[in-house]
Amino acid sequence: MNEIAFTNRVLPSCCGSGLLASSEPFYHADRIIDFHVLIYVLEGTIYVTEDGIDYEIGSGDLFFLKSGIRHFGKTEIPRGTRWFYCHFHSGEPTADQLSAKLPKKLSGLRESETERRILSFNEYASSDDICKVWLLDLKLAELLTFLVLGESRLSETQSLSGSIAQYLRENISKPFSAAALERRFFLSYKRLAAVFKAETGQTMQQYHDRIKMAEAEKLLRSTLMTVAEISASVGYSDPLYFSRRFRKLTGKSPTGFRRKSAEQF
Repeated sequence: MNEIAFTNRVLPSCCGSGLLASSEPFYHADRIIDFHVLIYVLEGTIYVTEDGIDYEIGSGDLFFLKSGIRHFGKTEIPRGTRWFYCHFHSGEPTADQLSAKLPKKLSGLRESETERRILSFNEYASSDDICKVWLLDLKLAELLTFLVLGESRLSETQSLSGSIAQYLRENISKPFSAAALERRFFLSYKRLAAVFKAETGQTMQQYHDRIKMAEAEKLLRSTLMTVAEISASVGYSDPLYFSRRFRKLTGKSPTGFRRKSAEQF
């Protein structure tokens, strides 16, 4: 499907965007480009072939073309077709980053929140704001993040994912429990795990570990609590096990982290 990876650690870089209208019928250019392309059709239809697959992108459809792959047109794009485009680069995710795949195609977006955000981005990109050189990529990252998460945020799946995260935050002092999650949400652990992974890019266990360690880091920096006290406060009855987990996830021992934090003041 040639989907584009989007990571939470590297800003995308916009290298061109705008609204276009075809005054005459034409075929999509035959080319291989070194940037990705976001296409949103307002009127008419765009026909493009990518990697041997023919795509028809109609009014209200959003579509991504991936860099480094041949694109060309077999069917004529009709006169009067209007579309928004954005050319951009995105960093490849590494093992320590959250990442998701941008949707290849979304349909039925006319008069939706997605369309509003796309047109708002275009309005800003074409403005004469002197801060645009600093803010445009941030706004593109916001738009792409919404395309990964935003529309589904209103759905049952995303709502469930958010509820799970809230439950885990509220139970940060307790050990992770699949059975407790099943009792709380009246769903199998397998279903809960699949939803959470799909929506957040991480497992529930990984999320729970991260928020526990984030809380431990905060307590190490800002209190005089002992390591044993901090261990208990984030749900580890064994301070030695807590210390091993802390080192594995942060690269430092709790005492080493506390010492380094003080030195960085």
